[in-house]
Amino acid sequence: MSPAQLPLRDVHEPVPPPWWPPAPGWWVVAALVLLVVAALLWLRWRRARDRRRAGELFDAAVAAADTLPGQVAAMSALLRRAARRQAPDAAALEGAAWLQLLDRGLDQPLFSSGVGRVLLDGAFRPDLEAAQVEALRPVARARFVDWMQARR
Repeated sequence: MSPAQLPLRDVHEPVPPPWWPPAPGWWVVAALVLLVVAALLWLRWRRARDRRRAGELFDAAVAAADTLPGQVAAMSALLRRAARRQAPDAAALEGAAWLQLLDRGLDQPLFSSGVGRVLLDGAFRPDLEAAQVEALRPVARARFVDWMQARR
């Protein structure tokens, strides 16, 4: 038989596979991606919940004090509790060493040379001003929440 007599036809490419349903490997990839996203969202939610709880603890303890020196004493006690998570010997620190520990890791010294100096003797002063305590509260609260959130 000569090549001109052969019954040849054009080659047809097969139909491409459909995009749905995906191959089993893609199902595994999708499940892993969803699992990772769910884990990250859960960790973020848990961290936000812990920060909120630490802030509520701080606010409740300070609100329970009926005087301005009592509020400063409550802030100092809470900060000392949180500081033990950073340095085990933090409870024994006094004066400038205590304020320097509170300033550790901050961009500017808020305790050694800022509003935090009230912590040194504010709990013992009868002539404490409300403005000093109100200026100290957000700084001390932020430090407390950060330290309670930090991992050891």
